[in-house]
Amino acid sequence: MTRRTVRIAMNGVTGRMGCRQHLVRSLLAIRAQGGLDLGDGTVLWPEPVLVGRREHALRELARRHGLEHVSTDLDAVLADPAVDVYFDAQVTVAREEALAKAIAAGKHVYTEKPTALSTKAALGLARQAREAGVKSGVVQDKLFLPGLLKLRRLVEGGFFGRILSVRGEFGYWVFEGDWQSAQRPSWNYRAQDGGGMVLDMFPHWEYLLHGLFGRVETVQAHVATHLPRRWDEQGRAYEATADDAAYGIFGLAGGIVAQINSSWATRVHRDELVEFQVDGTEGSAVAGLRGCRIQHRATTPKPLWDPDVPAAGSFREQWQEVPGNGVFDNGFKAQWELFLRHVALDEPYHWDLLAGARGVQLAELGLRAAAEGRRLDVPELTL
Repeated sequence: MTRRTVRIAMNGVTGRMGCRQHLVRSLLAIRAQGGLDLGDGTVLWPEPVLVGRREHALRELARRHGLEHVSTDLDAVLADPAVDVYFDAQVTVAREEALAKAIAAGKHVYTEKPTALSTKAALGLARQAREAGVKSGVVQDKLFLPGLLKLRRLVEGGFFGRILSVRGEFGYWVFEGDWQSAQRPSWNYRAQDGGGMVLDMFPHWEYLLHGLFGRVETVQAHVATHLPRRWDEQGRAYEATADDAAYGIFGLAGGIVAQINSSWATRVHRDELVEFQVDGTEGSAVAGLRGCRIQHRATTPKPLWDPDVPAAGSFREQWQEVPGNGVFDNGFKAQWELFLRHVALDEPYHWDLLAGARGVQLAELGLRAAAEGRRLDVPELTL
C-alpha cells in the first residue's frame, strides 16, 4: 500500500463538537484504522493542522492526541501549499469570512452548519467555490445515523406506500447555568453571536427532509424564547436574545406534511433525544438516532376510543423493531470518508455548499414566517 497524506486545517476543534466528533471520532479514528483505503493500492492519511485563537488549548489538544501541527495564524496556514483542505467548526458568526478566505486560497472546504448568516452570503460561498474550482462539503450528519439509515431503507423499499406525513420531536432541557452548568455554550442563546434554535436546527431539518422525503416547498413557524435569562461559563447572568424553541410545519414535494418541534426547554419523555414518526398508506415507522420501529398496514390494531376503560395493552409493544443487518459507523466519520474520497478520487458527492445554502434559506424563511405569522414558499436555489 502507498500512503498519500492529505493535510487538513481544522479550525474550531477546541470546542466540544469539533473535538469529539470531527477530530477524535472521525479523522483520528480513520488514522487508527490505518488510514482510508481508496481501493487502488493507496491509503489516504489525514494529517490535522489544529487552528484557533487559544494556543495553549491547541497545544494541549495536540499533545493529548500525538499531533504535530498547531497554529493561531489562519492566514499563514491557508497560504501553505501543503494544506489541502480547510475544515470549519467555529462559532457561526466567524464561519463565512474564514470559508471565503480558504476558497480564495484554493483550498477544498468542509464545514459545519450553518455556512453563513444569510441565504445571499451562503449562495455567495457556493458560487465562489464553483468559480474557484475547489470541492466543498457541508456536514449533514443525521442522514448517516443508524436509525435514519434504517428509515431510508424503508423509504427506498416502498414500505410506506404513499407517504402522508412526518412528525419530529427534538430537544431536551438545557440547564440555565445558575445552579447546574449548561450543556451548551452560552453563545447559542445570544442572537448577536449567531445563536438560536432556528438557525441551528432548521438547516438539519432541511437536509433530512429533502434527503429522505422530498424538497421543502413551504414553511410555517412559531418561535419562542422560553427562558429569557441564563448564566454563562463564568457564572454571569445574561439576557437570552435568541429563540430557544421552534415549532415548524413544512410542506414537502408530493403533498407530504412535516411537523417538527425543536426545543431546549423541554424534558424528554421518549426513547431518544430526537424521533421522527412517518405515516404512509401501507405502514408507519418511528425512527430515532439508533432505533427504528415499524407497524405495517396488515398488522395495525384497531384502536377504539373509550375514555372510561383502561387501554388493554401497550401501544409501543405493537410495533416491530427494524434490524440493523450490518454495522453502522460513526455518522460524522462516514461522511468525512465520503468527502475525502471526493477530494482524492473525484467521486460524486451531493452535500456541497449549495446544499448548505438550502439549510440557511430554510432558517431565514422560518424566522421570517414566524415574524410575519404566515406560510412562505421556499424557492428552489440554483447557482
